[in-house]
Order: sequence, then C-alpha cells, then structure tokens
Amino acid sequence: MVISQIADGIWRQVEAVQDGVSETFFEPVIRLGVTGLARSGKTVFITSLVANLLDRGRMPGLLAASEGRIEAAFLQPQPDDTVPRFDYESHLAALTARAPHWPDSTRAISELRLSLRVRPNGLLAGLQGPRTVHLDIVDYPGEWLLDLGLMDMTYDDWAAQTLSRINTRGEASAYLALVAQTDPQSKLEEPVARALAEIFAGYLQAARAVGYSDCTPGRFLLPGDLAGSPVLTFAPLPDGGADPRGSLRREMARRFEAYKRQVVRPFFRDHFARIDRQVVLVDALGAINQGPRAVEDLRAALAETLGAFRPGRNGFLSKLLRGKRVEKILFVATKADHLHHTQHPALTAIMEALVRDAREKARFAGADTAAMAIASLRATTEDQMNHDGEMLNVVRGTLLETGKAAAFYPGALPSDPAHLLTPARSGAEKWLDQDYKIMRFAPAPLTLRPGDGPPHIRLDRAVEFLIGDRL
Repeated sequence: MVISQIADGIWRQVEAVQDGVSETFFEPVIRLGVTGLARSGKTVFITSLVANLLDRGRMPGLLAASEGRIEAAFLQPQPDDTVPRFDYESHLAALTARAPHWPDSTRAISELRLSLRVRPNGLLAGLQGPRTVHLDIVDYPGEWLLDLGLMDMTYDDWAAQTLSRINTRGEASAYLALVAQTDPQSKLEEPVARALAEIFAGYLQAARAVGYSDCTPGRFLLPGDLAGSPVLTFAPLPDGGADPRGSLRREMARRFEAYKRQVVRPFFRDHFARIDRQVVLVDALGAINQGPRAVEDLRAALAETLGAFRPGRNGFLSKLLRGKRVEKILFVATKADHLHHTQHPALTAIMEALVRDAREKARFAGADTAAMAIASLRATTEDQMNHDGEMLNVVRGTLLETGKAAAFYPGALPSDPAHLLTPARSGAEKWLDQDYKIMRFAPAPLTLRPGDGPPHIRLDRAVEFLIGDRL
C-alpha cells in the first residue's frame, strides 16, 4: 500500500508538470470545482453560469465581458473521457420550458468544458492576439467532500465521534436502539451487519432532511453502483476493548478502512486534487429555518472540510514540488432571491461569519477567499405590502408545492450575525426572538432577449472573483 501511495504521488507530480507546461505554452485551463450540500443549487448554478457565459448580456460584473474582450464562448467535449458529461442542455430546457421546473439534483460527478476566446488587456493588448481559455467545470456532491475528513481518522475515532454526536438526535433513535441490542464482539453475521448499515443510512437520510450537515460517510446517501456492497456495509459501534478476529466490530473497522482506500482516496486522486478554483454553495437560509443546531452543524462542517482544499498558490514550481492547490475559494449563500434586496447585506454578513474559521485557514495557506449571497436563477420579484399598518418588503413568486402565486416575508435577519451564531454555538433549541421561515419557489417562466442569459443576482460578481484574473 505504501509503495502504491508513493507511486501515485510521483504520478500526480508528473501530471502537475505536464499541466504547467501545457498552460504556459499553449491554451490555459481553469478547473473549477462546484460543490455544496443537498438542496444548495449546484445544478442550477452551473446551468445558469454556462448560459450566462454563452450569452453575456446580464454579466456586467465580469470585466472581460463588460469590456467586450470575450469574443466568443462555446462548449467542447470535456477532456476526461471516463467522467459523465454535465447534461447542460437538458437542465437548461427544464428551466426555460413554457412550464419551467427545477432540474434533477447532483447525484454523481460530472464535467463540462466551456471555451472562451478572449482578447488580452493592458500592455499586451496591442502585442498579442486573442487566446483561448478553457473552463473545465467539475460538479460533485458535497457529501463526497465531507468524506475527505475521514482520511485522517481511524474507525475508533470516527465511531466514537459519530455516536457522541448523534446521541441526542431523535432521528438516530432507531439506530441507537439497535446498537444497544448488539454485541460488537460477537461473531460477524452478515444479516446483522447489513441491518446496522441500512438503519444507519436511514438515519443519515433523515438527518440530512432536517438540515444537519455532518452526514458521513457520504456514499451512504448517494451509493450509486456501490449499493449493497461490503464497502458500504459498516456502521459505528462502541468500543468494547480488544476486538477478536472475526468479530462484528473488527469487520466494521476493516470495511471502514476499505471505504477510505477504495472510494474516498480514488475520488481525491482522480478529481478533487486537480481543482484550482472552488465554489462552495451553501443553503444558509435553509439552515436558519431549521434552527440553531442546524446552523452550528453547518458552521462546523464548513470549517472541518476546508483542509481538504489544500489552499495555496499554483505557481509552476509549487506544482512541480507539491502538486496543485486551490488558489481561490468562494463561499456562496444561495437563494438570495428568497429575500428582498434590503436583507442581502445581512445574509452576506451571516455567510461570512459562518465560514470565518474556514476562511482564516485558507488565507493562512495563501488562498484568496470570499463570501457572498447570490441567486443563480432569480425566481421571484420584489414588492411591498401593508401588514397591520407596517410596510413590509416581500418577494413574490410561485410556490413549488401548490403552484399558487404568493407574497412572502421570511422575517428580518439580524444585522449582527452574532445574534444567530451565539445561540447556535451555545446549543439553543430554537431562536429566542423570532422564527425564520423559508418557502420553496418554482422557477418563473422566462422570456429572454437575444444575447441575454437567465436572470440572476450577483452571479457575474461571483464569476469575476473565481476566474476574472485568468481572463
């Protein structure tokens, strides 16, 4: 195993040198990773991003577009032949249909290459002609990203932390009851192991549904073709001392190590380690709606996963010596269109506070980071309405569940993020001053003028931060 890891590291360094030479002397490539936890809007983000780079009428915040230096944009086959293509055309058709609907969410890794023909600016403008910059967008589930935190953990560590964390959660009651009836040192019986794994996976699904973010292992939520395999048939069991050979707990530990070796490490090696720009989408409003515990869980999950990004500068020499590192990380609070624009600064401040620990680690390592609130696709309009003699800033849209038009006021977010994060960190069960509500809106029918992409909020500023310096 050690020899294979050394060989893999050497090969990654060779690939880094090849990438550096190719980008220096030929056409530069930007590998943009897009991830986020469930319902954060990854598919819509990528679809709107590509549509608005192809038709740039709504992208004034992207300087290369507003200065007219992007002469052309076009889709090309992605360079990784073994990775599924992101189904951009089908997702765009869902959003632009006469009766639009949200596209299916991310369930596996996919990729798309968008090539931009760009004229240089500054001193090179008169000396150099247009060049082609390739943007390789890599879409992967955020649940897989959380798994990278398992790489430095033993089964004993993971099991102890998981059981301690879920001990007070009602969603885990069925699993904890089964654990109490199970002898971890008993001889392995496959039906018992399978029952434990299935009920634990059921807990993870329930925990994710109510807003928790610490739902690892991620492949238990999105198993794909690994469903039912031994590598996904394990669960946390309490430490009862020495685990005899052939015991249930010893086999659980072996399968945990196999999961890291055969599932997590290949993902990191083949895909994640090659990313040099990253956007992390966060449904902060959804967590606020779920309550203080969900907010604190989200903050902790964001901080714990930052180390997996290996942030830093991608100089040619650094890639030769250490492999690629993520140069820029953007943390995005999605669904800003669910709030009136007067509340966007408060949402941005909350997002910045949520990722403060993660951002400080990234800055220390030399990465450029930012946080902002956006809407990849605007599904609402803004309005004011009188309520008990008070004018409220509301948003109007079509409710996803009923199809009815509605005006919605979610409650006023605090201007000081500490009013949310302090009770969250102290373990409060609910917000003391008021409840924050969130509605699910259907996409609005679109009538686009030639040259315009779908309407959005600050998507152009997000793109400028992520890739503007390379254009």
